[in-house]
Amino acid sequence: MRFRFKQPVPLSLLRPPQVAANFRSMSQHVFVDVVACSSSFGLAFDIDGVILRGANPIGNSRRALRRLYNDSGSLKIPFLFLTNGGGIPESRRALELSDILGVKILPSQVVQGHSPFRNLLKRFENEFIVATGKGEPAVVMWEYGFKRVVSLDVYASHFSNIDPVAQYKRWTTIQESNCSKNSENIIPHGYSQKVKAAFVVSDPVDWGRDIQVLCDILTSGGIPGEKNWHQPPLYFAADDLQYQAAFPSERLGMGAFRISLESVFNRIHDRPLEFTCFGKPNPSVFRNAETILGHLLQTSCPANVRTGNDLGSPSFKTLYMIGDNPLVDIKGAQQAGYPWFSILTRTGVFRQRENHTQYPADLVVDTVEDAVEFVLKREDAS
Repeated sequence: MRFRFKQPVPLSLLRPPQVAANFRSMSQHVFVDVVACSSSFGLAFDIDGVILRGANPIGNSRRALRRLYNDSGSLKIPFLFLTNGGGIPESRRALELSDILGVKILPSQVVQGHSPFRNLLKRFENEFIVATGKGEPAVVMWEYGFKRVVSLDVYASHFSNIDPVAQYKRWTTIQESNCSKNSENIIPHGYSQKVKAAFVVSDPVDWGRDIQVLCDILTSGGIPGEKNWHQPPLYFAADDLQYQAAFPSERLGMGAFRISLESVFNRIHDRPLEFTCFGKPNPSVFRNAETILGHLLQTSCPANVRTGNDLGSPSFKTLYMIGDNPLVDIKGAQQAGYPWFSILTRTGVFRQRENHTQYPADLVVDTVEDAVEFVLKREDAS
């Protein structure tokens, strides 16, 4: 086990520079006296490259996570998975992780790149929207409450010759059973239904087809084949350029697809592409994670929580972000500031012996087990 800190200071004094700065700033406000008890801390784990490679546990992740549970199997220390991945509902991802890791993972412990799309329900609940990506993007949106959503696979099938090279493709897609059966009611006349928004829920499978159809939607005001200067809103669940999957070297992520789509769109349209990206390193993702961890802390460790603030939610002493990607996990934790503490593992995108130059983590370790060992010792919770 090998630790490498950003600065050689005693563990008892270890605190990221931005934490100290933000804490001094907070001291000027009335809520500074809200202090969590000594064991009020939580953890956020990236999945790909930290917990799993493909579908296989890495870095002794199974053993590491078991240390966060009581002997009875109940949650002892609040933690969640904070991933830019997705494509299936959080409830199903929780079941998959539970099976692979051998511990009970709750749906509330899974925060995926597209989880913030829930916040757009009020705006688009009854609007006609299109969702694309691997897995079941329309099912994901349907479970969030969007009532008129279809996958781009289904949508494209309503337009003859919209994909000019479809005849040369040797694969077919399995339609999403929960939503495709309703597609005839949602888009009874494909050419007349205006798409009010497009959502890239997960990494697209057919980049060429998706770029073509999305450009059709976005350059036409929502009705392919027509001309309209107004671009419907476009949302990306994340903006990772690369991520660690089962293959030894990094794979291109949703950010690479976004760059490709943007480049093509800006060449064929007189106005630049407008879009919104969610996922790490967006600070809002970390604020949301802090709220979720607070709920987990209240339900799993009620005796360890002091709720002195007006909202009655716990205040954490430290939240640990454990990730493998400096540009996403570490940058996000640094931008979020207090009380986030960043830990970088060498099991995924990051493989260097020395700390990352541009976004140095507060701690660098070999594996997620090393990270959990450090946290438990530092918090006197081992």
